[in-house]
Amino acid sequence: MAEHAHGHDHHREDGHGHGHDHAGHGHSHAPATFGKAFAIGTALNVTFVVVEAIYGVAAGSMALLADAGHNLSDVLGLLIAWGAATLGRRRPQGRYTYGFRSSSILAAFLNALLLLIAITAIAVEAIGRFADPEPVAGGTVMIVAAIGIVVNGITAMLFASGRKGDLNIRGAFLHMAADAAVSAGVVVAGFVILKTGLTWIDPVVSLLIVAVVAIGTWGLLRDSVNMSLQAAPPGIDPDEIAAFLRARDGVARIHDLHVWPMSTTETALTVHLLVPDGYPGDAFTAAVAADLAERFGIDHATIQVETDAGTPCTLESDQVV
Repeated sequence: MAEHAHGHDHHREDGHGHGHDHAGHGHSHAPATFGKAFAIGTALNVTFVVVEAIYGVAAGSMALLADAGHNLSDVLGLLIAWGAATLGRRRPQGRYTYGFRSSSILAAFLNALLLLIAITAIAVEAIGRFADPEPVAGGTVMIVAAIGIVVNGITAMLFASGRKGDLNIRGAFLHMAADAAVSAGVVVAGFVILKTGLTWIDPVVSLLIVAVVAIGTWGLLRDSVNMSLQAAPPGIDPDEIAAFLRARDGVARIHDLHVWPMSTTETALTVHLLVPDGYPGDAFTAAVAADLAERFGIDHATIQVETDAGTPCTLESDQVV
C-alpha cells in the first residue's frame, strides 16, 4: 500500500532566528504496484530455467544450457529488485532514518552489473564460436528458445509500465527484455542455419544482441551510479529549482540547496532561504514545499528560513556542503 506522510513543523532557535519547515512525502509505489509482477515473473522464470536445463541436457545443447544459466542470473536479478522494493516499505528506525528506500538504488546497480556479466559471457562464447563453429541443435533448441521468448516477453510486459518512473523496475524490465531478445536471436539464428548451413550466423546474431543489451545496460549503470553519488535525478534541474525559489515573494537569496534521490522513485531537497522582512509563517514554507512537490516532483523538502542577513550562516558558501 502506498504510504503518504506529511509533516510540518516550525521552531525558533535561540539567538539565531531560523525557521524550519519539513514536509515529507513517502511513496512506496514499487511494492504496491509490482509485487505481484515480481512474484509471477520469478515463478515463470524459475520454471523455464528448469525446463531449459532438462532439454539442454537431453538435446546435448550447450546453447540451451548456457541460456539456462543466463536466465538463472535474471531470476537472481528479479529477486534482488523484489527484495529492494520490499525493503523500501519498511519504516525508518534506529540508524536508518530514511528507512531502506535507497536499497532500490543499490538493486538497480547490482542488476546492471549482472547484465554486464551475462552479456560478457555471451560475447566470449560467440567469439569462441567463430574459431570453433558449432551447429545449432535443431528443432528442439528452436522450440525451447521460442518458449523463452514468450516467458521473458510476458515478464517484461509486467514491468513495462514502471520502467520510466523507477530505475529498479527498469532494471527488472531490461533483464527480461534482454532474455527475450537472446531467445529470439537463438530461434532466428537456428532457423537460418538449419536452412543454409551457415554456422557463423549464430555468433554474429549473438554479438548483435550483446550490442543492443549493452546500450541499455550502460544507461542503467550510469543512472544507478549517479544516484548512488546523490546526483539530482534525471529530469530535475537544481538551477531551475534555485531560480524558482529566488522568485518567491520575500526571498532575498538562497543557499545550501541540495537535491538528491532517496530511492529510485523519491527525491529529497534541503535549502536555506533568506527572508529579511521576518519569518513569513508556516503557511509560506508549507506552500513552497507543496509547489516543489507539484512542479519538480520533490517528495521530501526541508526548508530553513533565515531572517537576519547580518548573521552569517556557516553553510552559506557554495564551497561548504
